[in-house]
Amino acid sequence: MSGDGPFGRLAGRWVYGGALAAPLLVALAPLAGAGRPAAFWLAWLCLPAYMLHQWEEHDDDRFRRFVVALVHHPGALSRAEVFWINILGVWALLAGVVWLVAAAGPGWALVAGWLLVVNALLHLLPAIRLRRYNPGLGTALVLLLPLGLATLAAARVGAGPALAVAAPLAALALHAAILLRVRRNLRRPPPP
Repeated sequence: MSGDGPFGRLAGRWVYGGALAAPLLVALAPLAGAGRPAAFWLAWLCLPAYMLHQWEEHDDDRFRRFVVALVHHPGALSRAEVFWINILGVWALLAGVVWLVAAAGPGWALVAGWLLVVNALLHLLPAIRLRRYNPGLGTALVLLLPLGLATLAAARVGAGPALAVAAPLAALALHAAILLRVRRNLRRPPPP
């Protein structure tokens, strides 16, 4: 595993922490969600579902290696970039959504629902186009898509029009930022 020091080791192995934390978050859901609306429960469950998805996707550095092989450029995506994308763009975002649902209403669960649905579609469409498996496809279809759709259905009741438009745009923007990062990296010379 490349990367010296504690951050390099963390960036190379973060996914295993999520795989271990996911069942604990599911076990704590009844305690955390007692007396709360369905949108809270579903938003809460989005994080452990996504963590299990990330395990399929990133175990043994599968997704990063898949991207590198697909674009034929060893610097297309670094382990550090994968770490920050997933920790800030998924874990922190979904934790923030749970707080917002609890503090500001169930409509905020739309953000979590759209994050899961967009990710699932971004696994499904390339699988159809390339006619092959991509890392994360199984859990995207079995966990993320149904949970994301259920979350959207529960959250729509409490969402205003602005949030109904902003939530899918936020999910699309996050995934577009990842693609732009890869495109930027492709313009650099490959690492030695």
